[in-house]
Amino acid sequence: MTAQKNRLGQGGRIDRTKPLRFTFDGKTYYGYQGDTLASALLANGVSLVGRSFKYHRPRGILSAGAEEPNALIQLGLGDRTEPNLRATQIELYDGLVAESQNRWPSLTTDFGAANSIFQKFIPSGFYYKTFMWPAKGWMFYEKFIRQAAGLGKGPTEQDPDRYDKLYASCDLLIIGAGPSGLAAALAAGRSGARVILVDEQQELGGSLLSERTAEVDGTSAADWVAGAVAELAAMPEVTLLSRTVAWAYYDHNSVSLMERVTDHLGPVAGAKQPRQRLWRVRAKEVILATGAIERPLVYSDNDRPGCMLASAARTYVNRYGSMPGQRAVIMTNNDGAYRAALDLSEAGVTVFAVVDLRSDPQGELVKAARAKGIEIITGHAITGVKGKLAVTGVDIMPLTADGKGVTSASRHIHCDLVLSSGGWQPTVHLHSQTRAKVVWSDDIQAFVPGNKLPGQNNRSIGGAHGVFGLADCLAEGHAAGSEGAARLGFGAQSGQAPSVSGEPAEGALLPVWIVPSDKPVGQGGKHFVDYQNDVTAADVMLAHREGYRSVEHLKRYTTMGMATDQGKTSNVNALAIMAGLRNVEIPSVGTTTFRPPYTPVTLGTFSGIDKGDFLDPIRKTAMHQWHEQHGAVFECVAQWHRPYYYPKLGETMHDAVNREVKAARTGVTIVDASTLGKIDIQGPDAAWFLNMVYTNAWTKLEPGRCRYGLMLGEDGMVFDDGVTSRISENHFHMTTTTGGAPRVMSWLEEWHQCEWPDKKVYFTSVTEQWSVMALNGPLSRKLLEELTTDIPLDDATFPFMSFKDGHLAGVPVRIFRISFTGELSFEVNCKPSHALHVWRALMQAGEKYDITPYGTEAMHVLRAEKGFIIVGQETDGTITPYDLGMDWIMAKSKTDFLGRRSLTREDTKRPDRKHLVGLLTDNPNEVLLEGGQIVAHVKDRPPMEMIGHVTSSYYSPNCNRSIALALVKNGRNRMGETVYLPYEGKVIPAKITEPKFFDSEGKRING
Repeated sequence: MTAQKNRLGQGGRIDRTKPLRFTFDGKTYYGYQGDTLASALLANGVSLVGRSFKYHRPRGILSAGAEEPNALIQLGLGDRTEPNLRATQIELYDGLVAESQNRWPSLTTDFGAANSIFQKFIPSGFYYKTFMWPAKGWMFYEKFIRQAAGLGKGPTEQDPDRYDKLYASCDLLIIGAGPSGLAAALAAGRSGARVILVDEQQELGGSLLSERTAEVDGTSAADWVAGAVAELAAMPEVTLLSRTVAWAYYDHNSVSLMERVTDHLGPVAGAKQPRQRLWRVRAKEVILATGAIERPLVYSDNDRPGCMLASAARTYVNRYGSMPGQRAVIMTNNDGAYRAALDLSEAGVTVFAVVDLRSDPQGELVKAARAKGIEIITGHAITGVKGKLAVTGVDIMPLTADGKGVTSASRHIHCDLVLSSGGWQPTVHLHSQTRAKVVWSDDIQAFVPGNKLPGQNNRSIGGAHGVFGLADCLAEGHAAGSEGAARLGFGAQSGQAPSVSGEPAEGALLPVWIVPSDKPVGQGGKHFVDYQNDVTAADVMLAHREGYRSVEHLKRYTTMGMATDQGKTSNVNALAIMAGLRNVEIPSVGTTTFRPPYTPVTLGTFSGIDKGDFLDPIRKTAMHQWHEQHGAVFECVAQWHRPYYYPKLGETMHDAVNREVKAARTGVTIVDASTLGKIDIQGPDAAWFLNMVYTNAWTKLEPGRCRYGLMLGEDGMVFDDGVTSRISENHFHMTTTTGGAPRVMSWLEEWHQCEWPDKKVYFTSVTEQWSVMALNGPLSRKLLEELTTDIPLDDATFPFMSFKDGHLAGVPVRIFRISFTGELSFEVNCKPSHALHVWRALMQAGEKYDITPYGTEAMHVLRAEKGFIIVGQETDGTITPYDLGMDWIMAKSKTDFLGRRSLTREDTKRPDRKHLVGLLTDNPNEVLLEGGQIVAHVKDRPPMEMIGHVTSSYYSPNCNRSIALALVKNGRNRMGETVYLPYEGKVIPAKITEPKFFDSEGKRING
């Protein structure tokens, strides 16, 4: 195995007995189990990992966790490739393949870096100013903008991995397993409460995993973590979830988690398990122990590869045994960075100096650094970083007495690592997602959680609460777990919080939001605030000058905080800079809104197993097996698999549909209509209710009779249609469109429960309880007569739009005489358990009549020949009954029905509203495309005024030509007019006609 030049000889939590091979940008490297991609790259001496989004500047690893804005990686190959993953969160596995993003042709030579040459011409807001003129130029600009937009490449093949979903509930959900989270879980778990402890990292322990000197309960931090985790794992009511991020916090303590189940194993080793799992957790109480994020200092050229957060460097050294550099300079405004100085020095990194912005730091950590021989340069600042693809040195200068500038004295230090610490910001994202406010703390110069909202039973503790001392975090965690369990009825934990030794006290923080330099901000080097979106301090100043001073305007004008990291390392610095420009306190500027997800979540996690055949429930009728055996081609209609057509040997779809359509007009055909929505309606007020939801009258409908009805939305637009039959005085059977059944059922229940709860009416979906087969054609009556002895089928006894109960083929049935084809038709309804028997009996008896099964495509042609509408095809949510020419269904005698008032609006009476019409092409063999745009006058090129579109279009073998239905402006007053349908390369003329093409007088319906 090739030596790792920056790997420590010992130490860290990696398993050195398990070496792992990986590639980055085609080059092979080695790491160990327990490494992240970031720690392994640093151990191999790789500091350049990406290019910035806008200026394509060289970028390195800034942090060690979810806040990483620079090291965005394209992981994997082929169907498993995934863009924009953070190297700091990618666990290393053998065979891992990673590539850098946003560069061409290579990471070291990126032509996009030319943007830096023109940076003066592309500041924040340039997009809005540049591409607005000339107006016609947008079509030209757009293709170049789209090519430049985005990072990484999405997979083009279907995702081969499996995902899972799980629902859980608990007494206490503790998010974050650092010191405060572990202490809270121990206290609550010991009381017997049901606890779920969640942490996004591969190990529980948080910052304690990087702790070198402090002791907890008389043992090392690492040993205390191991003991605490072992104790929690043994508790039957405690669930431990590592590699799990809490990405969303919703109302009533509903929290969404994403567990990375096998990402750390790689696609081969993890193939037999789900890759990721979505958890939906409902908790009685939530404890937010999410820690804090170290803020970078904003100094000149602070984005060079090798510029890093001090705490991140400490993590890489202590936890991963990986040195982020050989020669370090540290700049800080607080004592925390001295921990990094001491630990790096102990690990063998040469710490040349700690550049402290404060004039006289005196904390215990400062004294320890001096005792270690580390040079401390107080009252100074780094004014520039040297190097291009990697840090080669820094310039430092003394600060002026007021700390707002630098003097002319300068010193250069050669180094390859620049660390900074600007203080800590509590991770308030989940707290903010509950819509609770954050408040400013002068003590830590950061926002902390404010009061929780009613109904959100939660508490923030430890670093997430602005408490950074280890002893204080453990004490607050213990109290939160104990008190939370007691509030939920479990015995309070009587033990003491874990004790801490070896934790030095820290001095005060000096707030410095832009580190002074020898040149004004915006000249010379760049002071980056938001690394991922290349937002600088100069951009914030520009926004201020141009009047974008509101926090939301600042965010959108500069794109600060709008990247995938949601400004985790940038927001507070940006707000503070704007506050200084406005000469107000930082809280007065306001805060941006943190939204789910906390970190990006894969689409596969959302879908779980709901993809492919599992995307939606597959519903099959009782006759489905027969259809399969007889060669049916199926289509999906809502959730149903319906026969589309039945091709015979050698037939095309066109041939089969023509044969089925002809048979319906000349002999007898059968169609499986079981998928129609069916609702059983009962109660004394059932007729009254139907009178309100339908446009026509229902109170006088006689038992045994059927009526076609049209439903409108409150806006007066067509909502659904179907035939409803009166079974008895207070009992009705409603049918709906196949796709509209759930919507209609919900619609009826909504009006009953919310508006007319006093009405005695009850609705039951019976779609699955009735199988339906419709016989169509002039021979359909003759066929039925052979199979029934107790149902009279003559016109006088069994007229159109009525039904009869009786027996068919020896089983009970209900037959409706209704028609969607305009032919003599009978719809046979029976129990699903009898359906296949009845279907086979009809097919067997119908052999002598050459009975023909037909599918949905033939059904569409047959109904279009008659001009019958399909809701959702001839309607689009903007069509009224008048637009469809269905004035006849609008009851004049009724005082009210849903949607009636909306029909009186002026808009519904406009003469240019689209009307349903028929279209006949000049060439009878030319079939129009559905959705085709219709114009009155053809121009040489677009744009042309669109006056309508084609809703249905077919070839009709009964008419021996193509037919089409369309919605056309003022269509009913344009009969006989020729309109045009422009397609690529040709224009098709068509004549507007009545939307009836066959048997316009309706004589065939009686056979």
